[in-house]
Formats: sequence, C-alpha cells, structure tokens
Amino acid sequence: MVVFLIRRVLEAVAVLLGVTLVVFLLIHLLPGGAARALLGPRASAPVVRAFEIANGYNKPLLVQYVDYLARLLHGNLGFSYHYNQSVGALLAQDGPKTALLVGMAIVIAVAVAIPLGLAQAAKRNKALDHIGTSLALTGYSLPVFWVGIILIQLFAIKIRAFPAEAPQGTTVSQVLSQPSALVLPVITLAIVTTALFSRFMRSSAIEALIQDYTRTARSKGASQVRVLSRHVLRNALLPVLTLIGLSLPGIVTGAILVESVFNYPGMGLLLWNAASVHDFPVLMGCALVAGAATVVGSLVADVLYAIADPRIRY
Repeated sequence: MVVFLIRRVLEAVAVLLGVTLVVFLLIHLLPGGAARALLGPRASAPVVRAFEIANGYNKPLLVQYVDYLARLLHGNLGFSYHYNQSVGALLAQDGPKTALLVGMAIVIAVAVAIPLGLAQAAKRNKALDHIGTSLALTGYSLPVFWVGIILIQLFAIKIRAFPAEAPQGTTVSQVLSQPSALVLPVITLAIVTTALFSRFMRSSAIEALIQDYTRTARSKGASQVRVLSRHVLRNALLPVLTLIGLSLPGIVTGAILVESVFNYPGMGLLLWNAASVHDFPVLMGCALVAGAATVVGSLVADVLYAIADPRIRY
C-alpha cells in the first residue's frame, strides 16, 4: 500500500508540474505578451518595458519558469490590479466557499445516486428503472444555470420557501450561518451531479450482477439485499470512485454558473467577474487551482480505489 501511494503521489507531482507549465505558457501567449495584457492596451511602450524588467519578463523563458515555480512554492500566484490585492489572498478567501458548495453537492449526489443506481440495476427494465433513467437523462441534459433559474422561480418567487440569493459572507462560517439560503445553490449543482453518478452506478451494478460471484451468492440462498450490499456494491463502486475524482473539473465548472446565478461569493463568481474585466492574473490563478484540484481528485480516487479493492495495490 505504501509503495502504491508513493508511486501515485510522484505521478501526481509530475502532472502538477505539467499544469504549472501550461498555465505559465498561457501567460506568455496572451495578446501582446504578459506585460501588455496586464497593463492594458493603452500603456505606453516605456511603461511596458519598465514593467517587464521589474517583473523579470525580459529574462529567458526557462529562467522565468523557474522563478514562477519558486513564487508558487511561496504561495505567490500573482497580483490583481483590478482588485488591488494578491491573487492568493483572493483565492484563499473565496476558494473555501466554493469547496463547501461543491463538497455539499457531491455528498448529496453520492448519497442519492448510489442507492438509486443499485435499485435501478436490481429492477432493470421495470417501471422504477425507466423512471430513474428518464429523470437522470433529463437532469443531465438540463443546463445548470437553467435549473437554477427554474428553482428560483418555483421555490423563491412562487412558494417563497427559500431565498433567491445565496448566503453572503467573507468566511465559510458566515455562509453556514444562513443555511436556508444555501439550499437552492446546493440542490442546483447536486441535480446534474446526481444524474451523472446514478447513470454510472446503474451500469456498473448491472455489470456486477451478471458476474459469477453474484450467481454463486444467489445459488447459496443469499437474499437480494445481501447480494446487493455485500457482493455488488463494493465492486460496482470502483468506476464511480474514479468518476468522482475525474468529474471535479466539470462540477467546478458548474459551480461557476451556479455562483453567478445565485450571486454566491465563491471562486466561481470571482472567476466570472475577472473574465468580465480581463483580470488575467486572477484567471490564471483560478486555472491553476482548478488544474491542481483535478490532479488531487484523481489521486484521491486512486487511493479510494485501493481501499475498496486490495488487488489494485499490486
């Protein structure tokens, strides 16, 4: 297990270096170069030149990349001239709130999708399966921002059960202090995520139900509940665990739209506003964090894979 974890961590570090290289190159591929993009099109040539010298953009590309890695190791993701604040401080303030939103949506999605997928597999081609499949395909096909608008129209305007605006606050504790305002943003993101997970869980469970070990358990007189819980669930979870890790970028992308619809003060809304004003340091910082989250999510999925199936470790 230790060797397996070390190997996976080293692979994750290598991929992270690749992510930093891509983000670094994107900075230098900006129109007019990094300095011109940061200062704007109206900056004069002497000002741009002075900015390049002050920030090391006149050095060789390899030296700039090494300096960039050194800054990242010290938590320096750049400076936002629009917000007049470091990108690291902005992400440290808004990132945990997005992590809260995404985490709650994933927990709800997993809690609903796993039993739903198992039930559909057990009742394959029955009414429950057809209803669950129809709902999953509908939920997966709907644009997440449209789902948010519909929920606002129904539950905030007509029924008035929940606020239309997400909780406002600079910290996670302030956001959690308004739980009713969290319901609609979390449910909006969870609907699409649940639809995705349930479809994979159903397919994986159906595959496990036709395996020899399942037939053997049934021939020994095991009940349907025992077969599903002891023999099907653990094996069917493996593809879903991978999906959870690899679907993080898509869920975070959905969070950007959800935060924009509900005015949720997280990293997604920060990215949306930064794109509106061409705040490239914030955009690149968010891209780097999203890439790192993808790598970490894949690493967590590998670890969960090894825990669920000891054969993976070897």
